[in-house]
Amino acid sequence: MAVESTVTRRSVLKGAGAAALAAPLYSKSALASSGEINILMWSDYLPPSFISEFESETGIKVNYTGIGSNEEIINKMKATKGQGFDIVSPTNNRSLQWEPLELLQPFDMGKVNVDAVNPAMAKIGTDAWNFGGNGVHWLPHIWGTEGIAYRTDKWLPEGDAPSYGDVWSEENAGKTMGRAHSMMLGAGLYMERSGEMEPGSIWAAYGDEETMRKVWGQVADWCIARKDRIKLIWNDADTQKNGLLNEGVVVGQTWDGPPLALKAAGEPVHYQAPVEGAMAWVDGVSMPTGAANIDQIYAFLEFAYRKEPAGVAIDSHGYNSPVLGADTFAGNVYKKNFAEAYPGDSLANLNPWPAEAPWYAEVRTEFVNKFKSA
Repeated sequence: MAVESTVTRRSVLKGAGAAALAAPLYSKSALASSGEINILMWSDYLPPSFISEFESETGIKVNYTGIGSNEEIINKMKATKGQGFDIVSPTNNRSLQWEPLELLQPFDMGKVNVDAVNPAMAKIGTDAWNFGGNGVHWLPHIWGTEGIAYRTDKWLPEGDAPSYGDVWSEENAGKTMGRAHSMMLGAGLYMERSGEMEPGSIWAAYGDEETMRKVWGQVADWCIARKDRIKLIWNDADTQKNGLLNEGVVVGQTWDGPPLALKAAGEPVHYQAPVEGAMAWVDGVSMPTGAANIDQIYAFLEFAYRKEPAGVAIDSHGYNSPVLGADTFAGNVYKKNFAEAYPGDSLANLNPWPAEAPWYAEVRTEFVNKFKSA
């Protein structure tokens, strides 16, 4: 049975229910101020229409630097010692990597209408990103999943849902793509389902380094043996779109946004949660210690947490908003694509990305490099 779309968007990640919106904490004009804001964010998260409307309303010029990975955000901030940007956009599961760096500062929550967003996603900031008990260092901005995209004119899954294993299958050899580290994790989930690895191994690997090395060693060997079946390793949204449109990719492990944006544009592309469960994430906004345009940050947050601009944006980029009611301002194409991407019990079967300790990220990089260089 399909779940009603507005409920599922509000209840995803631990099933938080819809919350009544609180009255705004202050008027829009109280925050709006001219100047500029420097944003380091995922490359397709701020559509031109979103930026132009924000700039027109506030007089604040947006300097937008697009990125494609959490590592890029962290490395830029480490290199500049937290200087140069007012907003950065870490993923929810990276808190254990950010806290020891001491490169972020807490938000003044009296200036943030946090009641406007999904309470389960807001709770991530108060629980996992309250560094040193000094307050919230992360606020939710965009959520989505990683699953399977495919060309409907060239391939269809055997059953009701695709599998992570389809990316590695002999049938699709030379016509698939993925991002190295998450594609390897997806391979591990497929190995568990197919009986080639003990169930629960992939999640147990987050617990300690010894387990992680054992599990990922097995995954890496399996992936290396099938590496010649992979056509393309992607690193950002544009690479995913180009792979499906121009590079001969038929099946890929991708984020939801890029293929759903193609689908909305009429391309023969579909995205769906795989049988093993899509990987769910929430990308947020954080304030570096060197942020120079503080008033402009809160003006941006006030605008981003409004239902209408948030809803119009998800129509463009294809991801999802934590802002309650944003989907009512998205078009019917977005609603249809969402329902088709997560049919049946797909949303109940999501796999939230677990928190990654620094040692986990480092060891994973070893195995990813081993796979890439094989």
